[in-house]
Amino acid sequence: MTQQAKLDLLFMRHALGLARRGLGRTAPNPAVGCVLVKDGIIIARGHTMPGGRPHAERVALDAAGSLARGATAYVTLEPCAHTGKTGPCADALVAAGVARVVVAVTDPDPRVAGGGNAKLRAAGIEVTEGVLSAEATALNQGFFLKVTENRPLFTLKLASSLDGRIALGNGASKWITGPEARHYGHWLRANHDAILMGINTVLADNPTLDCRLPGLSARSPVRVVLDRQLRTPTDSNIVATACEIPTWIITSQAAMDRADAYEDWGVELIALEDPSDLGAVAAALADRELTRVLVEGGGQVHASFLKAGLVDRVEHFSAPKLIGGDGVPAIGPLALASLGAAPHLRLKHIRRLGADILASYEKAE
Repeated sequence: MTQQAKLDLLFMRHALGLARRGLGRTAPNPAVGCVLVKDGIIIARGHTMPGGRPHAERVALDAAGSLARGATAYVTLEPCAHTGKTGPCADALVAAGVARVVVAVTDPDPRVAGGGNAKLRAAGIEVTEGVLSAEATALNQGFFLKVTENRPLFTLKLASSLDGRIALGNGASKWITGPEARHYGHWLRANHDAILMGINTVLADNPTLDCRLPGLSARSPVRVVLDRQLRTPTDSNIVATACEIPTWIITSQAAMDRADAYEDWGVELIALEDPSDLGAVAAALADRELTRVLVEGGGQVHASFLKAGLVDRVEHFSAPKLIGGDGVPAIGPLALASLGAAPHLRLKHIRRLGADILASYEKAE
């Protein structure tokens, strides 16, 4: 590997680290990082800001000013080539006079799809593609899925005993995992656009579903409840705080005669012909510009997403406790006819969180 290739990896890793800061805050735009380097020294950096703009390249270029001329830009996603609410980032890089642009992965958005890199090359800028492309694709998988499949990425969060139970037979569940695992769970919330759960969890636990990490309360994501019959109590925590944290209830057309009681509290109702059709649910969430959804439902909701083939990632917090067969399972019945039909996952990494273990998985292709 050449010295330049090693430097490209080094600076792109830094750009990816910047991009991760935007996860859960940039939808519907991707989370992008940009690093400007001149003579081997970082002169400016940026990441996509909350709400999706300004874009990472614009932030870095504004910070660099005239120093950007002759620099190399490391960007985790191909610079945009179309005019939306802001001008094309490819044009901004050309105007700034950068000499080289290193891109991790091409933007699948048909408005870009190679057009950004083509603009740069047409202006005489050297473009290097595919540096840490796998890492960049994984980081923005939710954005890619929204573009290519009209659905967000779904991460299934499980917090269970060693034998896969999320509550005692009497429903008691606080607390199966320890404080370190619960803190990490709140960090997961802050890095997703929305949290989704079923009505049974709302009725059993009356959760607030906010992010309670110090300094990150403003990053509480949208709360989504699957409730086809509109059984969510109007005095529940999520309804009572709907004016503070966006709250959506996905329900049926037949239940909309009770809509006023919820809308008065600031809840948005999303009426679908068949709310049990998770493909339709996924499309409705994508239409509302979500790219990353954390599923924190009960066993029935978890099983439904698995059966629908919509689980892209699993974050499994496992506590060193045994509850037994009379406990509530983390995943409801899947009605499998064979082991080969079971959802297959690939282990990504394992970490220890206090007394608990977090195992992170992704869907096996």
